[in-house]
Amino acid sequence: MKAASLHELDDDKPVETNVDGTDIVLVRTEGDVFAISALCSHAAVPLVDGDVEKCALECYMHGAMFDLRTGKPLSLPATEPVPVYPVTIDGDDVLVDVDNPMKES
Repeated sequence: MKAASLHELDDDKPVETNVDGTDIVLVRTEGDVFAISALCSHAAVPLVDGDVEKCALECYMHGAMFDLRTGKPLSLPATEPVPVYPVTIDGDDVLVDVDNPMKES
């Protein structure tokens, strides 16, 4: 489903949106667009307010970093991953498949 238009996304600036009842954060960085759960797995804090660095999103509250590609925590205090979702770009449309979160490998 369409989550946003590509022209609405600035590099390294998270944007929160809702796709079919699922709150997600879109991040355009390093030439790609990523979709990650809107809430930190550590304390349910909104990730949209975090900073983007090296394909990771930092939770502003406690500093936990999440890999935008996998959702895996890269630093404490988070120990559980957050869901990430497949993104497809179709022209200017950013499409996110919230029904099929990507599995950890």
